[in-house]
Amino acid sequence: MATFDTIIRGGTVVTATDRMDCDVAVRDGRIAALGHDLGDAAREIDAGGMLVLPGGVEGHCHIEQKSSTGIVNADDFYSATVSAVFGGTTTVIPFAAQHRGDSLRHTVEAYHALARPKAVIDYGYHLIISDPTDQVMGQELPALVKDGVTSFKVYMTYDQLKLDDYQMLDVLAAARRHGALVMVHAENHDMIRWLSDRLVDKGYTQPKYHAVSHARIGEAEATHRAIQLSALIDVPILIVHVSAEEAMDEIRRAQGAGLSIYGETCPQYLFLTAADLDREGMEGAKFCCSPPPRDAAAQEAIWRGLANGTFAVFSSDHAPYRFDETGKLSAGPAPPFTRIANGVPGIELRLPLLFSEGVGKNRIDIHQFVALTATNVARLYGLHPQKGTIAVGADADIAIWDPEKEVTVTHDMLHDAVGYTPYEGRRIKGWPVVVFSRGRIAVEDGDLKVERGSGAFLTRALSDAARPLGRRQPEMDPERNFGAEIIDGG
Repeated sequence: MATFDTIIRGGTVVTATDRMDCDVAVRDGRIAALGHDLGDAAREIDAGGMLVLPGGVEGHCHIEQKSSTGIVNADDFYSATVSAVFGGTTTVIPFAAQHRGDSLRHTVEAYHALARPKAVIDYGYHLIISDPTDQVMGQELPALVKDGVTSFKVYMTYDQLKLDDYQMLDVLAAARRHGALVMVHAENHDMIRWLSDRLVDKGYTQPKYHAVSHARIGEAEATHRAIQLSALIDVPILIVHVSAEEAMDEIRRAQGAGLSIYGETCPQYLFLTAADLDREGMEGAKFCCSPPPRDAAAQEAIWRGLANGTFAVFSSDHAPYRFDETGKLSAGPAPPFTRIANGVPGIELRLPLLFSEGVGKNRIDIHQFVALTATNVARLYGLHPQKGTIAVGADADIAIWDPEKEVTVTHDMLHDAVGYTPYEGRRIKGWPVVVFSRGRIAVEDGDLKVERGSGAFLTRALSDAARPLGRRQPEMDPERNFGAEIIDGG
């Protein structure tokens, strides 16, 4: 009998910190050994000339989710996870989205019913909290955190989702009490609303005005405010999908001051610009997302943030809506920008785009690539070291990359259900050619090898990143430390 189920031989193993020319042995879905002369296996994979990387962990994607306006994503758990794994991602964490009046517990139960029969790779959930009632905050949220749903997202914009500052403080205090990580969509709602109303009143309704209405100063202001709210409560936060240098600078300043503020950015802010929204007819609607893409100078700033560590994670924010009456054009064939479904697809191309343009053009090194797309994500969301690394005992989630393989992107080659890609025609160098999920070969020779419903739900630990620093607020009495009494309910 063979010693191992699989041995990957001859590749270069790369993690967030190390690079090793060694073989990788897999047994019972986990990495069992790293080294040379490891013995025999039921199957051997020749990875000569290839990079052997941890499978990507996608920490921000919208799958089979109904938006606040009632539009459902194009991708269900099958098409989204198939698309993800073909792009080298082996774990996804989408959102169980609470709508106002909904129970969080019922929201999660309904999401389980969607995911279990369809997902082909492992998955967890974040929560979206839009209705922080006493029942939700006092009973449902603490119970769900104990059940392994240890992160949640809040919005500072969108009519049906936004929380005011008072509600934000309640949510941040709950996160502190229960050890959860808070993700924040930071844009100034009233700035967007004020600009949008005036643009529409003057007849400026085309998709390009979506970018005008979401001014970068509004992103910066909301980012600053979210950071100050988190500082008051002394709880870390992650500012998601940062698009503007001004918002990035707010995060960098907070980090320099010793605050536990994390940043995330996405492919659309490196590879798209506001000019993409100004295409013929309604074509620009395909590129509408919030925050919107900015300009070439903003792209270069975001690259700097990836290189210097301002951004801990690189996510797709995959929000797939078809370019028809079920998605982008649900409000009619030529809706005003205020009624275009917000979001772009990108779950399959997240890793190849960053590898090609980041590692391939020396903007980041290969270790930063692994950290941004896998290791840091797993650490932030309580999955490390089970996910996000190649180490003995970790799940055998592995992507074998051909660093020389060149691909021209067309939607026909992708596996999502959206019908288009905003990256059509882009040349990419470097591609995952074999992908393992928990030791199973999931993708090989361009074919899917795993079954619908074979992915497993992941209960996640509390994140070390979510631990408060224990600061006392200077405006509170240091003798009594009223701050801790108020915030922690002492």
